[in-house]
Amino acid sequence: MVQAINLKKGMVFSQDGKLIRVLKANHHKPGKGNTVMQMDLRNIESGAVVHKTMRPTEKVELIDITKKNAQFLYNEGDTYTFMDSETYEQYEVTSEKLGDDKLYLIPNIQVQLEFANDSNLLGVELPATVVMKVVHTEPGIKGATVTGTGKPATMETGLVVQVPDFIKDGEELVINTAEGVYKSRAEGNK
Repeated sequence: MVQAINLKKGMVFSQDGKLIRVLKANHHKPGKGNTVMQMDLRNIESGAVVHKTMRPTEKVELIDITKKNAQFLYNEGDTYTFMDSETYEQYEVTSEKLGDDKLYLIPNIQVQLEFANDSNLLGVELPATVVMKVVHTEPGIKGATVTGTGKPATMETGLVVQVPDFIKDGEELVINTAEGVYKSRAEGNK
């Protein structure tokens, strides 16, 4: 058992017989009243995301997670196929279990498969950054770099991120997977 104040992003716990992943956890101290934990949680089976407030001393049962190195191969509809890097065994994960993580999956990317109790496949852990190609963005306006507001760019998986005005279609960018934001141009584009 672990107290709610110790929950961090990525942790998985069991509540009412359901496996829940912590998407975001903030310790909040209002001007009056008691401290609370404000969290965004995802039900792993259904994919439903809820915002929940818990007392910091409330206890939940933490689930032990084991990880295996794997490679993303392809997706067909709502099913994503991964291959264990050591045994070459293939695993299928539904889009509900992946949530927004599916927007960072490009063929051959290395990820870690997460298992509860060594058998129940929960989802994947992404690398800190991925390199993706811009498929569409509006042309930059001359002189607009002074404002620094940026513009939206659609990546090859459908992910939309804010990028600087000088980015063009076809460029490869480094994207931070934890926050879903542009980090830099990939090495070959500079």
